[in-house]
Amino acid sequence: MDSSASGIVRAKSEQLEAATVMSLSRTASAEAITIPEINISSGLSLPTKPPSGGKKLVGTSPGRKSSNHHVRKSRSAQLKLDLEDVSSGAALSRASSASLGFSFGFTGFTIPLEDTIAGLRSSSDDENAVDLETGEKKKRMILEPTLPIYLKFSEVKYKVILKGVTRSTEKDILNGITGSASPGEVLALMGPSGSGKTTLLSLLGGRINGSTVEGLITYNDESYTKSLKRRIGFVTQDDVLFAHLTVRETLTYSALLRLPNSMSKQQKEERATNVIHELGLDRCQDTMIGGSFVRGVSGGERKRVCIGSEIIINPSLLFLDEPTSGLDSTTALRIIQVLHDIAEAGKTVITTIHQPSSRLFHKFDKLILLGKGSMLYFGKASEAVVYFQSIGCSPLIAMNPAEFLLDLANGIINDVSVPSELDDKVQTEKLGSDTKSDKPTPKDVHEYLVEAYETRVADREKKRLLMPIPIADDLKAKVLSPNREWGASWRQQYSILFWRGLKERRHDYMSWMRITQVITTAIILGLLWWQSDSNTVKGLQDQAGLLFFIAVFWGFLPVFTAIFTFPQERAMLNKERAVDMYRLSAYFMARTTSDLPLDLFLPIIFLLIVYFMAGLRQSPEPFFLSMLTLFLSIVAAQGLGLAIGATLMDIKKATTVASVTVMTFMLAGGFFVKKVPVFISWIRYMSFNYHTYRLLLKVQYGHVPPYLNINHLDNGVKEVGVMIAMVIGYRLLAYSSLRWMNTTKGA
Repeated sequence: MDSSASGIVRAKSEQLEAATVMSLSRTASAEAITIPEINISSGLSLPTKPPSGGKKLVGTSPGRKSSNHHVRKSRSAQLKLDLEDVSSGAALSRASSASLGFSFGFTGFTIPLEDTIAGLRSSSDDENAVDLETGEKKKRMILEPTLPIYLKFSEVKYKVILKGVTRSTEKDILNGITGSASPGEVLALMGPSGSGKTTLLSLLGGRINGSTVEGLITYNDESYTKSLKRRIGFVTQDDVLFAHLTVRETLTYSALLRLPNSMSKQQKEERATNVIHELGLDRCQDTMIGGSFVRGVSGGERKRVCIGSEIIINPSLLFLDEPTSGLDSTTALRIIQVLHDIAEAGKTVITTIHQPSSRLFHKFDKLILLGKGSMLYFGKASEAVVYFQSIGCSPLIAMNPAEFLLDLANGIINDVSVPSELDDKVQTEKLGSDTKSDKPTPKDVHEYLVEAYETRVADREKKRLLMPIPIADDLKAKVLSPNREWGASWRQQYSILFWRGLKERRHDYMSWMRITQVITTAIILGLLWWQSDSNTVKGLQDQAGLLFFIAVFWGFLPVFTAIFTFPQERAMLNKERAVDMYRLSAYFMARTTSDLPLDLFLPIIFLLIVYFMAGLRQSPEPFFLSMLTLFLSIVAAQGLGLAIGATLMDIKKATTVASVTVMTFMLAGGFFVKKVPVFISWIRYMSFNYHTYRLLLKVQYGHVPPYLNINHLDNGVKEVGVMIAMVIGYRLLAYSSLRWMNTTKGA
């Protein structure tokens, strides 16, 4: 029994080796951007069913076959993995079906490229049929037509200016990085921490620009334009999501805002549902995302939601910054497999990776290895170890290829053979010195690797990048389009953002702590001023103190709630504005108005308790006028908080400035100081506490007694006008600050 099984394994291994050789030849031809022809002269033919979904892969130009001929060039690596698991029946079946397609050469007629790729897919349909986390069957990634974008970058340099006390210094982050990525490929940017991976990814994704950037970055041989924002997906390392929205709500809102306006609302919602199925998020689609203080989905599910928010627009380019950071090996493998499914649709995928497992490493098509901002290797990931062995750096023990490469990038050669050239150089430099160690330092290793790449590989890659891309002019014109497209009209953006904000913040505003705070304060005030009498001088003065406290309390609370609004949402605003998800004006209006229903709910409860317990004027008109005065004060105070938060964009600084401002307004409010010096009396006219207090006195008593020292109080129209001016003015200041912040970032 064992001997027969081993015979089967050997037979399959021979087929796999033949398939690997054939796959490598296809990969080499793919590098030259040519489409090989497969000739068959026997009765055996490859499957001819169309790709999944009944859609053909997108071609590039007339007279030229699809650019996606190399989408499965990592098949050889996958077959090697299948060989390791050949003991299982499913793996043996996959390896057998894959090898049968390409291990024999025939002549006679030519098979269309689409049929060839369809055959490849048919042999691997089982690979992704089961979600690795849930164990449930899932749908294949929908292959939709997309604009193929070839990304090239040559001699990319980037430096930052470090400002000191006396002088400023420049620090180089990237030193002449050159490379390329084509549709259907997964390009990995690998290197130790601080090597410049994220900076390079941000440069390629159009997230960084300025005078400190040098080099050439082209998309289909054209420069970056704002219209490319609609064709680029960018997944940041930090999962920037709203904690209180569910998975379905998050993806649905993203679809409604980002998908073209030509699609109906139902079609956009269906797209969100399809992405949920494709990413295996069915079981958690109604679960909140969660955050630091809210339980939600797992780390792998959260990362897939972030990816789903980007692939929902069917991007041509997808950038991901550390998509496997903090995930276990199985979940990380699931994420990388998702990226392969995305690349199969003719999309270009570029991701940074820190230290992948061996299984993950073999799934990358191309690799860029960075060390201290310099290029150490660019080429096929499967040939990286072979390249370093060719320059004399061979692993002395069996190890993960990624660990081997990262050790070299860090200049660590404890378990690596020392090249003779490097050893001779070190010995020559240390002749006559007192240094006892004859081992190369990390600096020596880094300089040797950079020099080896420059002399052996760099020139060839630079010449290859100069070759023009055979792509139709109409596709190039789409990249050059200067028009800035929006997925929804201004009115639709406002409506979507309004309801999204209402759902997200209702949990904070309606929390039991906030409700308890307001109700407890109201009861304490009602007990302290229980049925106060306004007919006596002392009782009237006591009531005036209560009215002033109400004005201060509902000026203080909205300010310190609103100052957190924009600083807390800064990361989300930058992320969504970077992809032109909505207009800034629509976001600002929706953000400020969605708070109003929540801000006005608790004051109603507060006033209902205090008003009748304290025995204020028992009449409908004074009650409702007092309520309107309180609402006006809250909206004005909220505007001040928004302006401070948007201007400073720092919670600590904003809290400090707001504390001083509110305290000054309170002291100048007309209760503590009756006679304010002339040179500082102008402050009171900027205080909403001052105007609110005067209006509450006017509503309660009509003609305010002279011993309260409230002068020039007529019908209250002037106070109302000043408060309305504050409501509008503070918000205009907040909007201008946000606009300036986005302008400086190039959004």
